[in-house]
Amino acid sequence: MADRRPASLLALRGISKSFLGIRVLDGVDLDAAAGEVHAVVGENGAGKSTLMKIISGGYAPDEGTIELAGQRCVFAGPRDAQRAGIGVIHQEFNLLPERTVAENVFLGHEPTRRGLVDRRQLLARTRQLLASIGETALPADTPVGRLGVAQQQVVEIAKALALDARLLIMDEPTAALADHEVELLYRLVRRLQEQGIGVLYVSHRLTEVFDLSSRITVLKDGRRVDTLRTTDTTAEELVRLMVGRELSSYYPQRAGPGDGPVRLAVRGGGNRKLRDIDLELRAGEVLGVGGLQGSGRSALARALFGAAPFTTGEVTLDGTPVRLRSPRAAVRAGIAYVTEDRKGEGIVARQSVLDNALLAGRAVFASRHRPAARTARVRDLLAAVDVRAAADDQEIRYLSGGNQQKVVLARWLALNPSVLLFDEPTRGIDVGAKSAIHDLVRRLAADGAAVLMISSELPELLGMSDRLLVLRDGRIAGELPAGAAEEDVLTLAVGTVPGTAA
Repeated sequence: MADRRPASLLALRGISKSFLGIRVLDGVDLDAAAGEVHAVVGENGAGKSTLMKIISGGYAPDEGTIELAGQRCVFAGPRDAQRAGIGVIHQEFNLLPERTVAENVFLGHEPTRRGLVDRRQLLARTRQLLASIGETALPADTPVGRLGVAQQQVVEIAKALALDARLLIMDEPTAALADHEVELLYRLVRRLQEQGIGVLYVSHRLTEVFDLSSRITVLKDGRRVDTLRTTDTTAEELVRLMVGRELSSYYPQRAGPGDGPVRLAVRGGGNRKLRDIDLELRAGEVLGVGGLQGSGRSALARALFGAAPFTTGEVTLDGTPVRLRSPRAAVRAGIAYVTEDRKGEGIVARQSVLDNALLAGRAVFASRHRPAARTARVRDLLAAVDVRAAADDQEIRYLSGGNQQKVVLARWLALNPSVLLFDEPTRGIDVGAKSAIHDLVRRLAADGAAVLMISSELPELLGMSDRLLVLRDGRIAGELPAGAAEEDVLTLAVGTVPGTAA
């Protein structure tokens, strides 16, 4: 009792786990205190997901012990972990969209009166829970399907609290959130801390890790490398511990000023979300596109790909006017598009790795290519981009986010596009996979492709771009050269100098 540190809420000792003889966790120790945000970081394959599944009862450890509030725990399944007070907020929500907030929060353990659901008490208890985390404006009687992503995440947190959770595992909680919604999550996490609830925060986004956590545990190859106080480390140190190299090697060398021929040009382009778009994209360059959420970044990529085409202005490809009125027309013109919504638009989760990689070729050029030749080329590309899967007939949903993204890239590379549109190409993937995709993007540009790359991560945008366009309110606010400062981007994005009144 003389120790001034908070009493350990969770204590893992010597946790090990193997699958088919392969050791994926090896003697991992980890602890978390009540009211602490403890971040867990590492590359895909480091063992984070397996460790979280062991804590939440999804897997039983082969070796090691779990203690919760000083009591040894053995979980037969997730329900045992829930009863012990462990809740999980997954990347993909487990909600029934046609049911109300209250019905989702108390699903399976609704308050009853005379054998029937007591709706008055159901609503009252839900409102009380929402108020405890500062969300009094969220209507308890609204169907969840009508809510935005951030509000649905609030419902997931309330669900866990309704089961008296004292430890919450948050697995990539901002992966599906827009920039302006992340602050809501921050506020919720701090409310949970105030209530003494411990949080294990698993994220690839190091900014969030530093903003929220007090300690960080780094996993690599199934082992705990170190546990550090957040105030005593840096992003550079974390990257070195995770992947064995310095942050300075994150981004490949830029090509310099683009002097290749203009591959794609827009003059006076506009539609419902864009106005007066003038741009040139040259062969051999990476043209970055930045701006705040809602500025028109994704709308620009979708317009160039024909998904939400320009209704005014002119688009030229290699100097020839083109009408990109559909994605099919864009693909036939040599344009590829990697969407920001990988799970919703980029992959077909229950199809195989190979089928996902063949999607575009089959859909657009079915009559032009021999299936055997196309399949052989795609298999070569899957190997070239280092997709790590048990086999190419494995369902893509079982791959990590980074490997799923590589499959999407192989799909487009198989068509030899001259223009590539990347919208958040590294969102939700680990630092090692990010670096591989950065290298691939730069190689494509070096081979003569014209690349337009959208990113909400300013270091990535500045590290990868040969030139940078900043959008604001559907217009191009300005252009910046390689090596511009983050403050320069923000000045254009918000329309004022940071630190001054708008």
